Amino acid sequence: MPDKILSNTFTVAATVEAVYEHLIRPENYIGLSPLVVAVEDVQDGSYLAVERFRFLGLKYDNRIRVSLLGTPGKAVWGEVHSPGGVHMAYRFDLTTTPDGTRVDDELRLRTPFGLMAFASGQARKVQLARATILADRLTKA
Repeated sequence: MPDKILSNTFTVAATVEAVYEHLIRPENYIGLSPLVVAVEDVQDGSYLAVERFRFLGLKYDNRIRVSLLGTPGKAVWGEVHSPGGVHMAYRFDLTTTPDGTRVDDELRLRTPFGLMAFASGQARKVQLARATILADRLTKA
């Protein structure tokens, strides 16, 4: 199975604690990841995310189990196992800076042959949008 690492670093004008508290709550991923339209079955350390996207012109709701773990004020991480054999590990490392919090956002994708271009394209769009959305949410908070 091919694999790929996607990285993005950005700064949020908020404390590390505020960024951590936002990222550790499953309900905050609705809209934070633009594909996520609902969060269901929240459990300690995991939840079910409903991603909505178009593939070959058809709308598809993809229900995925997401693990969500963290070290307060330091990092949030987890894994996603999606139908079709797509696996993604994610990590947000948080560092205090004079301007707020630096977020190092890393995604590690592993897909069956033939799906990497689509999966990595979708993941990259979400990753880049997430930086702007998170900054907007926490700057206005």
